[in-house]
Amino acid sequence: MAAETITQQKFCRHCRQKHDCGEVYRHLGKAQGPSVASKVVVAFLLPIMVFIASLAVFERVLAGVIDTKGLQTALGFLLALSATAICVMTTKAINKRFNKNRTHRI
Repeated sequence: MAAETITQQKFCRHCRQKHDCGEVYRHLGKAQGPSVASKVVVAFLLPIMVFIASLAVFERVLAGVIDTKGLQTALGFLLALSATAICVMTTKAINKRFNKNRTHRI
């Protein structure tokens, strides 16, 4: 059932455009382009990893400086959030400059 073509699916049987849809999906399946894996890593995984790593570092550093556990947690969270925001802004600036240089070369 999973391998049904568009013309065989129940919701497409009575559609007058089912052949056009099939053609569009065939063209999309053949589309070639650069891999987006590195962009996904930079956009999603890098900020998460920076947040977790900086949270761990700030928690350890603040444990020796501040005695109140609640304050340690809140301050560590805010500092990790700030580090992550700086990471995201830096990544955007680098990406913007990289794309700007790329368009001028073409």
